[in-house]
Amino acid sequence: MGKKVLVDLSHPFGPNMPVWPYFKKPDIDTVHGIAKSGVLTQSLKIVMHCGTHADSPRHVMDKEFNGERARYTHEMELDEYYGDAVCLDIKTKVWGLITAADLDDAVARAGMTNDELEGVIVILRTGMHLNWDDSKDYFHYATGCGVEAGHWFVKNKVKTVGMDQQALDHPLHTSMGRNGIPMDLVGKSGSPIVEEFIQKFGEDEYAWFEKDRFIKLHGESAYMDLYGEIEEKAGTAGTWEPCHKLMLGNGITGWENVGGDLEKVVGKRFKIMGFPIRWVEGDGSMVRLVAEIDEEDLNDVPTRVYPYGDH
Repeated sequence: MGKKVLVDLSHPFGPNMPVWPYFKKPDIDTVHGIAKSGVLTQSLKIVMHCGTHADSPRHVMDKEFNGERARYTHEMELDEYYGDAVCLDIKTKVWGLITAADLDDAVARAGMTNDELEGVIVILRTGMHLNWDDSKDYFHYATGCGVEAGHWFVKNKVKTVGMDQQALDHPLHTSMGRNGIPMDLVGKSGSPIVEEFIQKFGEDEYAWFEKDRFIKLHGESAYMDLYGEIEEKAGTAGTWEPCHKLMLGNGITGWENVGGDLEKVVGKRFKIMGFPIRWVEGDGSMVRLVAEIDEEDLNDVPTRVYPYGDH
């Protein structure tokens, strides 16, 4: 066993960091400065779902799928954010939904079997973290998870899932499209991203994101087989953030916006830790996500340099 090293899997934090489309930028102010007060003291006003962060079940539901009140941040166990991990290299087309077959393939290429996943923390590497920016490429056009991936995480009894993208769900499962409180955001063409997706991939692929269209194409029975548990236990349309709800409703925690030097651990197994602030009645929290790995196991890639935060 070689020397253990720590690898930062967090994006840098600062006032101009990219934030989700309906969040405000962090408000960071100087209360005391060196010249005037002899000390530097700063204040912070921020949505806790900015940057690399953990969601709590209460963020997306009032009850978890066991019928108990959804837990707040301070009620989550530390062990849920620490443990043995594997970084799966996901091969999915850009803007596509991550399927069970994609996840199975990534597990096999990591030299594992699905039977070995129980209790393991899974980090998904799709490459979206390399687009980290206040951009449509990162937020609108991300590869992402949905109902099929959510069921896969539950079936394989993983402990925690980290995504190198904007959320635990594909953008069109969120309010960026027409789910939840819909923003129906406009894409690069000037048309809503929903219309762009249908033009690019077809109505059948888009139907995964819209209840009525899915039922029209595949029938109500097929819809309930996939989304029924969410409708029954979360009390919302199944297509609204289904991966969030299947994971958090079944006790699987998640990190969003995984980044930093993720390329150094792709396909590798390691220890990982990313603890939320002990925030009473919190809905989520920023984290410092860190992998601990044998130095000899690191992928031979350069340390990531971000184009900001170094001045």
